[in-house]
Amino acid sequence: MSQDKNAKPTPDDLHQQLGYLKLPFMQEYCEELAKQAAQNQWSHVEFLRRLVEGEAAARQDRARDRRIQQARFPVLKTLEQFDFTWPTKINRLAVQNLFRLKFIEDKANAIVIGGVGLGKSHLAIALGYAAAVAGFRVRFTTTIDVVNTLSAAHNAGRFVQELKKYTRPDLLVCDELGYLPIDKRGADLLFQIISQRYECGSIILTTNKVFKHWPSIFNNDATLTSAILDRILHHAETVVIEGKSYRMKDRIEP
Repeated sequence: MSQDKNAKPTPDDLHQQLGYLKLPFMQEYCEELAKQAAQNQWSHVEFLRRLVEGEAAARQDRARDRRIQQARFPVLKTLEQFDFTWPTKINRLAVQNLFRLKFIEDKANAIVIGGVGLGKSHLAIALGYAAAVAGFRVRFTTTIDVVNTLSAAHNAGRFVQELKKYTRPDLLVCDELGYLPIDKRGADLLFQIISQRYECGSIILTTNKVFKHWPSIFNNDATLTSAILDRILHHAETVVIEGKSYRMKDRIEP
């Protein structure tokens, strides 16, 4: 039996069609907003505007949540949670300036240097989180995870695919550089990422070693270290944090 083309569409028909078009906000709130429109005497354009605005906002929220999930943060941190009163030295204005995220637009880098427990990872994660919320593609990792993952991928013949995971995001957050020494192969792998991202994408690096001690990280290879520093520092903001470990705060205070 053929469907009557002149039959009046039912709410169920509209609900089904909105689902087919993958408009979940409109599908869920269409009837509720229609009642509000009738009660408040909205025009057709106003009713449609509210529906579309709601759908757009919901889609933006889903995209934001997806970016945050894909970034693989170990935990979520924000700048508001950071205690600026604890370090004995930190340039607060420089940190706050980084959160404008202009360095990501400029494809520049940020390096956070400091001892253990001073909030380097906190700031790096918070910056990455702010970037993901703002619409940038972000990937969080640790330096050792990068080396181990790429080394295993190289052995398995998946190197090119794995490398793209670190070169494609707008921002790569690479935590804990210098906590463990990196052999020549690992240093070469890390250099490939830094080289490919140079002036093409931003990097945030956290490290416990000042620049003059970086050769000790890279197997005392002065040439490779110089090449890495040259690319990292050409367009970079550096934040130095000094003080005692915040994680030891309760034990330090009387």
